[in-house]
This record gives sequence, C-alpha cells and structure tokens, in this order.
Amino acid sequence: MVPHLVTALTGPINELEQRILESTPVIERWFRLEWMEHTPPFYTSVDVRNAGFKLAPVDTNLYPGGWNHLTPEMLPLAVQAAMAAIEKICPEAKNLLLVPESTTDIFYLSNLAQLQRIFYMAGLNVRLGSLSNDIKAPTTIELPGGEKVVLEPLIRSKRRLGLKNFDPCTILLNNDLSAGVPGILEDLHEQYLLPPLHGGWGTRRKSHHFKAYEEVSKRFGKLLGMDHWLINPMFNQCGQVDFDADDGLECLRSNADALLGKIRRKYKEYGINEKPFVVIKADNGTGGMGILTVRDAKEIDKLSPKTRAHMAVTQGGQAVHEVIIQEGVLTNERVNSAVAEPVVYMMDRYVVGGFYRVHATRGVDENLNAPGSSYVPLAFDQSAQLPQPGVKPGASVPNRFYMYGVIGRLAMLAASYELEATDPDAEVYE
Repeated sequence: MVPHLVTALTGPINELEQRILESTPVIERWFRLEWMEHTPPFYTSVDVRNAGFKLAPVDTNLYPGGWNHLTPEMLPLAVQAAMAAIEKICPEAKNLLLVPESTTDIFYLSNLAQLQRIFYMAGLNVRLGSLSNDIKAPTTIELPGGEKVVLEPLIRSKRRLGLKNFDPCTILLNNDLSAGVPGILEDLHEQYLLPPLHGGWGTRRKSHHFKAYEEVSKRFGKLLGMDHWLINPMFNQCGQVDFDADDGLECLRSNADALLGKIRRKYKEYGINEKPFVVIKADNGTGGMGILTVRDAKEIDKLSPKTRAHMAVTQGGQAVHEVIIQEGVLTNERVNSAVAEPVVYMMDRYVVGGFYRVHATRGVDENLNAPGSSYVPLAFDQSAQLPQPGVKPGASVPNRFYMYGVIGRLAMLAASYELEATDPDAEVYE
C-alpha cells in the first residue's frame, strides 16, 4: 500500500478526497491491470501542486535526484521496491553500475550515497562510474556527516560498460542526458540500461508526457465519474521559438491567450475566485531554468532583455526552441508559512516516500525549484499506515497523502505510456 506522510493539512479538496477514498478498491485494481500491460519507469519523482480546488502533477522526473531528502523511516520501503524492480529486470544481478551527473555538488553527491545505500541493502554491489573526463582514477569525496562517495572512470569494451574489475548486469542512469547521449552509453545490447536512453532530455518532451497524462487522467476521471480537469493541468506547445531573436513569440502569445481563456471558463464553472496564470517552460527539461509565469498574454511582448536571456537557455546551456505553456496550478501548501509543494518518490510501481520543496521568497503561483529553495523531509505518521475509510474528508493525514500517491502514480503511468510511444525499437503506439 502507499505510505502516508506527516504534515499539517492545508487546502480543502475534500470532495475529490472523498471520491478517491470511496473508490480505493476500484483505483488499486485499475492500477494493477495497467501495470500488467505497461512497464513502470525504474524510478520517478513527481512534483504535485495542491491548489485547494484541484490537485495535479506539474513535473515528472525520470532521473530523480534528491534521494538524500528521504528520511531513514522511508528506506525500508525504498529497499523493498528496489528488490522488486531488480528482480523483474535481472534476478541474477549482483553488480549495479550507477552513472551520475558530472558535478561535485555536495547535495547531489549525498543523493548518490543514499541511492548506493538503498541498492546495497537490496543485495547489490554498487559503484559509481563517472562520465566526466576529469575522473581518471578512483576519486574519493568526503560528505557532511562522515560519509564519502568514490567516483571511478568508466571503461567501455565493445559491447559492455563497467569499471576496473567490475562488470555490472545493470546500469542505472542518474543523469538526465540534457546535453545529449554520450557515445560511451550507446549500443549496450548485453546490459540493462535504466532508464532507457530515449528517456533523456535529448529526446524527451514535457508536451509528450502531459499528452500521455491527459489521456490517463481522462480514463481515471471516467473511472471515478469526475471531471479530469481536477487532476490535470491543461497545456499548449510551441515548437519554433527563439527568445534572443524574437522569433515565434506570436505562437507563444496566441497559445498563452487561448489557454488562459480555457482556465477562466473552468474557474467560472467551479466558482473559483482566483486569477488564472500559465507557466511557460522549456519543453525538454529545465532543472529550474527557463521558466516564466504569465497572467496576461500581453506580458510576452514586454519581456525584458534579462528575462529573454533567462528563457533562451536551459540546463547545460542548451538553447530553448520548443516550449510548453502549462496551466498554472496554485499551491495551497505551507511549511512554517512558506509556500511548499509535495514531491512524491516512486521506485518501480511503488510510492516510497517524499518531501516538501519549500521556498520562503516565492509566491503561490511561482516555480519553487529555484535558488533559495529548501527541502523538508516528510516523516511517516506510522510506518505503513493505511487510509482511514469513513473519516471526514480533510481530517486525516494518511488520507490526504494517499491522494498524493495516487496522483504520483498516475504521472508515473503516463511516463510509461510516453516511453512506449517514443521507443525507437518499438512499434508505433496508438
């Protein structure tokens, strides 16, 4: 069952909560049947926004960092999920090669140490193979709290990738390939490479993901007899934009205006007294960069040179030419009066934990994945506490976080649809 996290309850969404809780057997059976037909991504994290009147994912990460923000109470679930995932992929596995981002950021390296710990407890020898040209020999980096990680240079043979005296069955990427796929990772037909290379931002597009999520949310809404808009952020996309040269901004303006009109109609339908907004972001990954909040399409004509420069490149210095215009979802969550959004972590098809991303200087309608954000671990109320049927909506922490786990899993299912649709070795997905 989905674990439940401890936090103060904020935001009503009581009707949606009641609908989901009353439908738990139906929902869990539906997920079971979906996973019989579709393979979940190896691991996933999902940013969720709770507006009070709707609850929706706004980003889905197939190469999640931040595992160091999960509390020790969450690790048993992560270890069990890792065991289940590896057993399905390579039951005889004893060695796992983890290929990380090329960075010396201490927080990111702490995330690698946590992943090593999880897979070690799942029964695997785990070593870190770096893509960086600077790593020419095993390099030990000390971390706060006395931990350390050892980065080693990768060794490529004709068909396999490994380290000196280390031949892995499975290679796990914790690198989103924003700068493209390095040749050293291609044509590894004898080893399992997870997630697949076409899940990297060189190929992947947010618009593909949210198209798949829209399909999933419609089917889920029909299952529960509810409007799928309550769990789905609407979006548009523009494919030929150049912020530096002012090209393609008409597409941006018209699509933003059309989407704002749709949101206004939904707000009117539900009696929501809030100002609609859209979020414009790079279609191929951001790492918190290249994100713009717009409340009126006319704002696009008045972008400052600084804003244009900010929007023109994304993580790794990649130029932005494709953008997604996404319905903005307010966040009603607070941690010590600062706005916050829950981030749900999954491995295989299991929710294993999460944390709050908190930003003291950002507003309810702004991106929180920005410099100055902090992370508040969410401890379990009781280690495997189940939802509480019959409890008044809004009065139960486990019930609220059961909902977050449902939304996270819907986004994860959409990611599996998306990976199937973009798999170069598969038949065309209908």
